[in-house]
This record gives sequence, structure tokens and C-alpha cells, in this order.
Amino acid sequence: MAARLVKRCTCLLREATRLAPAVSPVGQLRLAWGAQKLLTSSATSSSSRLPGPLSELVEKEQVFTPYPERQEVDQLIEKATRPEELLELLGGGHCLHQNHAALMLIQLSRLLSEKPKDKALLLQDARFQQLLHLVNSQITAVWHGTLVKLLRSLYALGLPTTSKELRSVEQEVRWRMRRLKYKHLAFLAESSATYMQEQGSRELLAELLVHLERRWAEIDDSRMVVAMMMKTGLLSESLMTRLEDKCLELVEQFGPEELRKVLVTLAAQKRRSVPLLRAISYHLVQKPFPLTKGILLDLAYAYGKLGFHQTQVFQRLAADLLPHTPSLTSSEVARCTKSFAFLKWLNLPLFEAFAQHVLDRAQNVTLPHLYNMLLAFARVNFHPEREDSFFSLVHEKLGSELAGLEPAMQVDVVWALCVLRQALEAELQAVLHPEFHTQFPGGESPKDQSTFQKLLHINATAQLEHPEYTGPLLPASALVPRPSALDRKVTPLQKELQETLKGLLGSADKGSFMVATQYGWVLDAEVLLDTDSQLLPLRAFVAPHLALPPGSQPLPTGAKRLAFLRWEFPNFNSRSKDLLGRFVMARRHLLAAGFLLVDVPYYEWLELKSEWQKSAYLKDKMRKAVAEELAK
Repeated sequence: MAARLVKRCTCLLREATRLAPAVSPVGQLRLAWGAQKLLTSSATSSSSRLPGPLSELVEKEQVFTPYPERQEVDQLIEKATRPEELLELLGGGHCLHQNHAALMLIQLSRLLSEKPKDKALLLQDARFQQLLHLVNSQITAVWHGTLVKLLRSLYALGLPTTSKELRSVEQEVRWRMRRLKYKHLAFLAESSATYMQEQGSRELLAELLVHLERRWAEIDDSRMVVAMMMKTGLLSESLMTRLEDKCLELVEQFGPEELRKVLVTLAAQKRRSVPLLRAISYHLVQKPFPLTKGILLDLAYAYGKLGFHQTQVFQRLAADLLPHTPSLTSSEVARCTKSFAFLKWLNLPLFEAFAQHVLDRAQNVTLPHLYNMLLAFARVNFHPEREDSFFSLVHEKLGSELAGLEPAMQVDVVWALCVLRQALEAELQAVLHPEFHTQFPGGESPKDQSTFQKLLHINATAQLEHPEYTGPLLPASALVPRPSALDRKVTPLQKELQETLKGLLGSADKGSFMVATQYGWVLDAEVLLDTDSQLLPLRAFVAPHLALPPGSQPLPTGAKRLAFLRWEFPNFNSRSKDLLGRFVMARRHLLAAGFLLVDVPYYEWLELKSEWQKSAYLKDKMRKAVAEELAK
């Protein structure tokens, strides 16, 4: 009987030793613990009959219990408030199991998280090096959760990249990668991704990201997926796509704070995930949870940054923000105004409240804040009720500080005032002066082209809307249109309009298409009518709106010049038939230049189904434009 018992126990111990490399340390400890328990319970009664060599073998096969009872040293580690208290435990005669050394390092990193000088001194301490050596010798027995925290702590303590102990912990993490729970991988990515990039551990980071992507279906916690998007989304495009899918699956569990974090993360990474944005918008509208001022501001920023339009969300944001307006700072008001302007969403009560906020805090408003608000107002063509008071404050601020802005910002401010018909002669002169506008040599970048285009609009405002303006103006050489002015993708509306007009004109010399004027605006088409509304050959006559006119003959008496302007969906405010500010200014300039305007908005053109309807529509528009001119 005793011999059979010994044989069974020996086989069990041999099997535990054979399986040890294939299981996690905790699993290995549990298996060995089971063998030890069976051996102890079965052999104690007959221990006197065991042969000597077998007794020695059992004594040599001692293993650690995976979850030891809390000891006094555990409490000492947790309650330590100084690094010295932790280092003294090494020589205090305490019984340290395999996790205690790792827990001590983790606590050290917490205590020194904001003390870089103390970290440098700690790295030179012999007891700290002893602690590292102890951890390194026991690394295979450290539990999974403690292991990932240990690696994060070693990064935080600033161990050099050549440290043997640091590389040992990293290698142990790589060996256990498949056995770690997803929450451990997520914690490691959230807390250590930046350190891995800085410490040269890119291989470990790449392997970690691969495992996170492959096992993304294991995520079942909304907090985890949000944190992963914020911390690791930028590191892997494919992982971010998986996280968006998981976020879409768990979005019903999100509260307002999680929704805010997801939207801000998408905005920061410029990821316009339409399905996810639609789902978030649905829950923002349907769920009655309260939104704080900070959340409202962040939501407005994110929607504006991503250019995602959702009317019901904007209505709720505007309605919820209005009561908070008195408590907003000038910076928050400017930021919020800019966000709604990006969305082309003009909510009159909210914008009036923003304008009143500026007037109420006139002494504290800075020019950068006014700069953002002016551009926002100009974009949506908003004129406050207290327009005189508001722009008096603007001109007062600009009078002393305009010259201190960057040249491009000066152009932006004066251009916004031109859109709102509030530019003063001194402000026009400031940006049209030769010494100023020669700073823009005509670069090819979009920003440079935009700035120069605005200079042309300012020059046109001075010419056409300020008859008392005496100069200076842009030189004739600067008014010549650049090739980029006409280098734009042809839209379906533009193509159909040109084809219909060509059919109406009959002859190529009776009209021009895509006419770039010296005012910075491009006409879709231009025709010339005599007093009997008959088409005249356009290129034979003078054209003051062109920098290089093709003809020299003066216009016949009573001749009328018609300009066709198509207005696409993006040219209007959101959910409105009101044009954006810059296009309102374009109509003013062309009317002041003597054109009769034939407006072709997209919502009218889409209702026309046949070529006959489109031709009749344009003829009717032309007759109405001429009739309105004659009726004046």
C-alpha cells in the first residue's frame, strides 16, 4: 500500500514539473500546490514508513503558495511614506515572498512620482540595486497584475535602457503576453506606451499593439475602450479602427463623460467615423442626462473640428449653453463661437448672448479673443443687435493693437470687418500699404493663397464700397488672377449650368465661363445684353472688372452686364437659405461693380428635371434681373 502511494505521488510531481513551462506561474503554483496537498494529506499517516531518499525528494519539491496570506510586511509596504522605510525592509529580517520586492518597487515609484532629484539619488543607492537584483531573481514567480505594474514603475523610476533588470522584466512580459488578461495589456498600453517609445522598447510596444488588436473582442468595459482610444489610438491605425467598432457596440453604456472623451479623441486624431458619430449623436439627443458646461464646450469643439452636422444635437448644445453664458470666460466664449461658426450653425439667441458677454466684460477682452469672434461672426454673417456698441469696442481695441498682430492675422481681422461692412479707412490703409502687402510674395501653400485672396477682397471693398477712400491700393500686377483661382474640381451643378448656358448662347463669343475678376471672385458665366436684351459679343468691349481686358470698345448705351453665380450646398449656413458672410460680400462687390446678378442656388436647380426646364429657368432669371434693374 505504501509503495503504491509513493509511486502515485512521484508520478504526480513529475507531471507537474513537465507541465510547468506551458502554464502561467500562477497555474504552475496551483498545480504544484495540489500535488503537495495530496502528498501531505496522504502521506502524513504513514510518513514513518517512507524511505529516506523519498523524504528528501519531497522536501526538495517545496513550492510557494500562489495567494499567501497577508503578512505584516504587506502593511508596511502599503503604509510607507518615505523611500527609506521601504529600503529598510530588506535588512529588517522580514520574510519576503516573490511579490514583495516587486511591490516595494511599485510603491517607490509612487512615492517619487514628482521628485526627479530623489529618483536620481535612489538609482545610486546600493539597497535599491539589491532590490532590483532580488526582483530579477524571482521574476518568473511574480503575478501577472504585479508584473505589468512593475514594468510601468521601472519606466517611471527612470532606469537606463541598458539596465539588465529592466530588460529582464520586459522579456518576461513578452513571454507571458498571450497569457495576460486583456485588462493587463490595456493597463500596460495606457500607462507605458510613451515610456516604451522613449526607452527604445519599440519591439515590445509593437508586439503589445498586435495582441491588443487581435484580442479586441475581449473588451467588455466602456471605461477600458475609451481609455484605449485616448492613449493608444494614435499608435496603430488598425487598432483604432477595432476600438471604434467596439465603441460602437458599447456606446449604449456610455455616460456623458465617456461620450465627451470619445468625441474629443476623434477630433484630436481627425477621425471622422460617421457610424460612431451618428450613434453618439443619437444618444446625446435621446438620453436626458445633464451636460455640464465643460462637456458642452468640448462637444461643440469636437463637432466643429470634425465638421459633423446633426441639427438636434446643435439645438440641444445651444439651448443648454445659453444659461451658462454669464459664467463663461472670454476664452470659452471665443472658443465656443468659433466652434459653432465652423459648423455654420447660427443660433441667434446664443450669438446675441456671446456679443453681450463681450460688451459686459469689455475691459477684460483681449484682441486674440476678439479676433476669433470677428472671424466667426463674419463666417455666418452675424450682426449683433447692439452693433454700434460692439464694433466701437472692436475699433477701440484695434486702434492700438492691430499692428502688433502677425501680418496674416491683421489681414484676417480687416477682411472680417469688410464682410460685416465695418472696416474703417485707417484699417484698410494698414493692410493695403505697399510695405505691408509685399510681405506676401505669393506662396503656393493654401494658407498663403487664402491670405492673398483676402487681400484682393479688401482691395475690392476699398474700391467699390468706400468712395471716399484715397489709397493706397494693390498694384495692377497683384490683381492678375493666378492659375490656382480656376484650378478647382468641376461640380455637377457647375457642369450642368455651363452646358445649359452654352445651349442658350448658341455662339462661343456671346459669353464667357469661369471669369476670374480683379476683385478676387470667380464668375460662373458672364454675358452682355443690349437695350433689347439681345446678346452682344463680349470680348469686343472693355471690361473694367478684369485685370487684363480683351477688348477696347466702350459699352453701348443701355448695355447690361450679367453675371451668373451658382450657390452650392456648402455656401449656405446649416439648415438655412442664408449665404455665408464671404458670399454675401461677393454679391455686394459684383453689384457695386455694375453687374446684374443671376443667382442659381442648388435647392432650386435640383427641382429642374429636364433640359427644357433648366433653359426656361435661366431665361426667366435673366428677365427678372433686367426687369428689377429697369424698375429702379
